[in-house]
Parts: sequence; C-alpha cells; structure tokens
Amino acid sequence: MKLTEDQITRYSRHILLKEVGGKGQRKLLNGKVLIIGAGGLGAPIALYLAAAGVGQIGIADADEVDLSNLQRQVIHFTPDVGKAKVLSAKEKMLAINPDLNVKTYQEWVSAANIREMIEEYDFVIDGTDNFAAKFLINDACVLAGKPYSHGGILQFDGQTMTVKPGESACYRCIFPDPPPKEAIPTCSQAGVIGVLPGVLGTLQATEAIKFLLGAGDLLTGRLLTYSALRMRFREIPVKKSAKCPICGDNPTITELHDELEAMTVCDLEQRNA
Repeated sequence: MKLTEDQITRYSRHILLKEVGGKGQRKLLNGKVLIIGAGGLGAPIALYLAAAGVGQIGIADADEVDLSNLQRQVIHFTPDVGKAKVLSAKEKMLAINPDLNVKTYQEWVSAANIREMIEEYDFVIDGTDNFAAKFLINDACVLAGKPYSHGGILQFDGQTMTVKPGESACYRCIFPDPPPKEAIPTCSQAGVIGVLPGVLGTLQATEAIKFLLGAGDLLTGRLLTYSALRMRFREIPVKKSAKCPICGDNPTITELHDELEAMTVCDLEQRNA
C-alpha cells in the first residue's frame, strides 16, 4: 500500500521517526484496534488512535452522553448530551481523520457477544469502569490469544498494564476474582479528577501503537501505577501465576461467563495489591 501525498503530509512527523517511517505508518493504517468503553479512558484513546492513523478502530459502549461526563470524557461536547457515546465518539474521530473505518457497537460487552466482537481486531483496549467488564475482557482475550491493554482509574490514582496471552501475566494472575460488593466505591461516590483518564488513556493508546509497529517495549510483566496528587509513577513487576484460574497450570476457567456479582466501579485494585 502506497501512501498518498495527503497521507505523507498528515503523518510526516511519524514518518520522520526511524522507529516508524513509511513502513510503520502503513502498519498503522492496516491495523485494527478495538476500544471497549467510550468514557473517560476511551475518549483520549480514540482521539489519539484516530490521529495516529490506525486504519480500523472499533468502539463499544451502550451508554449515552450525560452532562456529568463532560468533566473528563473529552471526546464528547455539550451538544452531545443525550447522544449515544459511540456515535458522538465516531463523529470526532472522523473529524480528525476522515480516512478511518470506525465501527461502532452500541451495546454492553457480555459473554454472549465479546468473542465475536474482538475476533477481527489485532489489539483490544479495556477502557471500562467496572469489574465485571474487566474480568470478562481479560478472559475473552486470554482464551482468544488477543493482546490487550488494561486501565483503571479512581479519584487521583490510576493503573495500566499490557497483557500478551501465553507470554505475560494476565489480569487474573494478579487479581484472581472480583472484589466483594461495596469494597471499593464508584467514581460517582468517590469522584475522579478530570485529567486522570487523559494520562492513563494516552498510555494505553501508546501501547496499541507500539504493538502495531512492533517497536519498543510493551508494558508486559509490569503494572504501572500513577498518583496525580504526588505526580509519581510506580512500576510493579508481575509474573504469570501457576495458580491463575485462566492461564495457570490447571485452569478452571475454560468458557466465558459474566461476573454477575461484580459491582460496577471505577477500579483501583492497587490499593489491595
């Protein structure tokens, strides 16, 4: 695939990088990334992947834009209140880069639909705000062998890691099961600083771009935590667990199921790590 003159101009700052160049930009244009969640994390992820020229971007979310979202979900604007988040996001992504193929999934991910949803994508990004979805995304990606980026935020703190099934620790290697109900407050209960998902989402978008390029070191085997109040990053080494219920030596999870008892929360599991 030959880059057009407009594409050469649009992606010129990428092409100047020896780690990207024309060949790398073509990899991005041929790449397919699925973003699950069009909220705080999904917003910057979608904007940066669109700007970077990732050729096909899927975005899944069943929710509609609410006025309370606008403090942090920067892909949605005031006139979008009441509009489906995936449609609002698609409009902004195509406004940045009309050459993209943006596929929308206006539905919640579940054990019934996630396997088919992730099938055609090279890389999956978890931008959700609840434990049920996070465990489901991990399980679906591990069983399908799909690399993905996990992200979680609450108040002033966040965390992220990248999972390459069969090679690195997965989410359940660190957190085998969802926490008890009401163990961790929701964002609506505890709050979240608006800029926080911008920091974490940008890191997740970077991981997707690096994966498509085959450049640099992915955030595998490492849980990266971030404190906005202390302006401090911390890297925690994590290893595959032989006792992991899905990727361990004797897995007990072989089929997808919904964590019905998991409470809907913006997660920050490092508090329990």
